[in-house]
Amino acid sequence: MRIDIISAVPGILDGVLNYSIVSRARDKGLAEIHVHNLHDFGIGKYRQIDDYPFGGGAGMVLMAEPISRCIEQLKSERLYDEVIYLTPDGQTFNQSAANQLSLAGNLLLLCGHYKGIDQRIRDLYISREISVGDYVLTGGELAAAIIVDAVVRLLPGVLGNEESALTDTFQDQLLAPPVYTRPERFRDLTVPEVLLSGDHARIAAWRLEQSHERTQKLRPDLLSGTSEHP
Repeated sequence: MRIDIISAVPGILDGVLNYSIVSRARDKGLAEIHVHNLHDFGIGKYRQIDDYPFGGGAGMVLMAEPISRCIEQLKSERLYDEVIYLTPDGQTFNQSAANQLSLAGNLLLLCGHYKGIDQRIRDLYISREISVGDYVLTGGELAAAIIVDAVVRLLPGVLGNEESALTDTFQDQLLAPPVYTRPERFRDLTVPEVLLSGDHARIAAWRLEQSHERTQKLRPDLLSGTSEHP
C-alpha cells in the first residue's frame, strides 16, 4: 500500500510515521508513506498557500492553485483508489471504514488547515471526505495520522499476530472484552478463573459474553445499528 499525505505543516506527522506499528510496516516494505509539503507548491516568492475568504469573515482559506498543483503532480504518477479530504464536516471514521481502506492500493490524504480549503478543490478532486469526530482540530494532520495508523495495522504481516486485528474493538460491532496479564492477584483483585482454565471453548464463550455486556452498557448504539457509518 502507498499513502500520500498533503500537508501545510508536515512536521506534525513525523512522530506518528516514524515510530511503533506504522514505522514497522514501512521498514518491512508493507506500507509506503510520503508526506508532501504544500508550501513546495505555493504561489510566488513566499510560496503562498492561503488567502482571505471571499465575502469576508474571520480566518484564512487554503488556496485552490497550490493544492491543485500538488494533486495533479501526484495523480500524473499513479492512480488513487481514494482522494480523501480530512474535514470536520466529513463522514465519521470508524472501523468499517478502516477495513475498507486497508484493501486499497494507493490513497491520497489532503489535510485541511485554517478555515478549510477552497470549495472548488472539493468539487474537482475529492472522492471521500472523512472526520475523526465532532470537534475541530487546528489542521487535518492529526486526523490523517489516526487514519494511517488504523489502516496500516490491518495490512497482512504488519502485526506479529494476525488474529490481533480481527479481535479488536468494533470489528464485530462489539467492544473488546476485558484483558488481564500477570500477576494473577493485584490489590486483592484476581484474574477470572475461566481465563486460567485452559479450556479454549469456555474462554471464547466468556469473552463473547463480556463483549456483549460491555457493548450493551457502554455503546448500545452499536447493537441497535444506530451508530454512524461512512
